[in-house]
Amino acid sequence: MQPELSIPNRDIFTVSRLVRETKAVLEGSFPLLWLEGEISNFSRPSSGHMYFSLKDEAAQVRCAMFRGKNMHLRFKPENGMQVLVRARLTLYEARGDFQIIIEHMEEAGQGALQRAFEALKSRLGQEGLFDTRQKIAIPALPKKIGVITSPTGAAIRDVLSVLKRRFPAIPVLIYPVPVQGDTTAAKQIAKMIKLADTRKDCDVLLLTRGGGSLEDLWAFNEEVVARAIHACKTPLVAAIGHEVDFSIADFVADQRAPTPSAAAELVSPDQHDIQQQLNKQFNRLQNQARSLLQQSQQGLDWLEKRLQQQHPGQQLQAKAQRLDELERRLGRVVKSYINKKSHGLAQLNNRLQRHAPLQQLSQLELRHQSLQQRLHHAWQRILANKQQRLAMTSRTLNNVSPLATLQRGYAIVQDVTNKEVFTNASKLSKGDKISARLAKGSLICSVDEIKK
Repeated sequence: MQPELSIPNRDIFTVSRLVRETKAVLEGSFPLLWLEGEISNFSRPSSGHMYFSLKDEAAQVRCAMFRGKNMHLRFKPENGMQVLVRARLTLYEARGDFQIIIEHMEEAGQGALQRAFEALKSRLGQEGLFDTRQKIAIPALPKKIGVITSPTGAAIRDVLSVLKRRFPAIPVLIYPVPVQGDTTAAKQIAKMIKLADTRKDCDVLLLTRGGGSLEDLWAFNEEVVARAIHACKTPLVAAIGHEVDFSIADFVADQRAPTPSAAAELVSPDQHDIQQQLNKQFNRLQNQARSLLQQSQQGLDWLEKRLQQQHPGQQLQAKAQRLDELERRLGRVVKSYINKKSHGLAQLNNRLQRHAPLQQLSQLELRHQSLQQRLHHAWQRILANKQQRLAMTSRTLNNVSPLATLQRGYAIVQDVTNKEVFTNASKLSKGDKISARLAKGSLICSVDEIKK
């Protein structure tokens, strides 16, 4: 029997000691670290803990995420899902397996962003941020346009080019913001939206940037930007990326445009269309003015006819006709009176001849003379009254007579040949010969200039 080999001072490890000391070295050498990989062999027993492996193309490692940590996850881990974890390295003593204990886990890559996008979109939609009834109408002709974008990007050049082509008279105010790459870009965009809305410098705001990946456009998918757009009282148009790109900002905005150029066309009128509308309005106003002028001319003609009817000449003619009628009536009255008296005188003569005493004849002769005197006096009184009335009428006529008007410095302009009286300068031509009748005499004149 071979004797036992005795080696003095040997340090013999037990398995437990080896695992514990290896665990201590491992945990002391590696602090919390970030690790990315694909989930496989995922399981979640009734305890609520999660057990799975993280792998890449060449290796894999066992993972555990206890219930107290995984209950706050915003997604459901599944096999094949790419994740990013913050974890610490350790050994599972019971099996001696190398594993990592996960403190935090989030989705990694494009899929994570897309799921976060859909989750935020669903939540904001339920809150009513996309409600079309809350959208503000875009003004047809804004006085000033505000553009919230990067001042050095291609989007601002496209927007300014379209605005200059469509309506260069509208001023544009640029609110510069970063549109990607910076973790604070979303906060700066939200802050600039609030600033533009508070200042009230613009009638419409245009939030835009060029195309890019979902990660490039992510600043416009942040909740802080969506809240700022929803709170904005100024009409806001969003044009984020290309036509196929959709962002949360597009859904919250009052209107979405597929591209920055399309947004510029949306917020600016076409100057050619405006010019055509102005021309139509001008023609309409011109026709209305012409119609009003025609109506006014008709009213003027009617007033002129009324004026002619009430002209002093017309009244003088009426007064003269009335005077002639009074003269005829006076003649008839005097003649009738004389005839009556003559008839009475003849009767008296007949009676005198029938009663021929000289005394009666003498008395009758005296009476006859007295009657003749009375008749003469009556005739003189009547004639004097009529003459006085005629003189007063003549003075009245003379006061409104055109000849009296001439005494005040006016003149009657007539054609030299046919004596036509002119009252409208447009009937004369330069070089015409005219006669200007004055209160005393008349002038023969030649027309040098006509003022209408």
